[in-house]
Amino acid sequence: MPLDSALDTQRMQLRRTVASDGQDFLELDSDPEVMRFINGGRPSSPTDVERWLAQATACAWTARVAEDGRFIGWFSLRTTAPDEQELGYRLRRAEWGKGLATEGSVALVARAFDDPSVRRIWAQTMTVNQASRRVMERVGLEFVRTFFGEWDDEIPGGEHGDVEYELTRAGWLNRGGSSTL
Repeated sequence: MPLDSALDTQRMQLRRTVASDGQDFLELDSDPEVMRFINGGRPSSPTDVERWLAQATACAWTARVAEDGRFIGWFSLRTTAPDEQELGYRLRRAEWGKGLATEGSVALVARAFDDPSVRRIWAQTMTVNQASRRVMERVGLEFVRTFFGEWDDEIPGGEHGDVEYELTRAGWLNRGGSSTL
């Protein structure tokens, strides 16, 4: 199945992100709690969202509730090396704690590993972002390292660094090609 096609999960439909998703993305990024571990809680400007959307159409999927089309957030798989992809996600706060981040991420990881050239999927977050770390672990990614990067914004908790998680093709296959849901 091509990476461009829509992807249905139990509760969501993921489809490639398009420019007309901009207003939903702007509203998502206006929530200080959603942006807390991204930039310390500052809302994105319309220009920031437009710039992100211009790049995201190649790697992001907009997530909507399957039954009513309500905007949930987005997921992405960004190629970072010929055989590696970075997993990302951002959901509306009203959708947190429902397992949707895990559900969407598992679907994209499975789709990515359908491509035999993909050897590794990885993700990173702030060390203190426990919720995102739990999602990565539920998807099957394993802790690789803690690191201290150079970031434009100082964010509370940043002094603890960031963490990287990964799932290799071998690890995916050893798990039976599925998550631990």
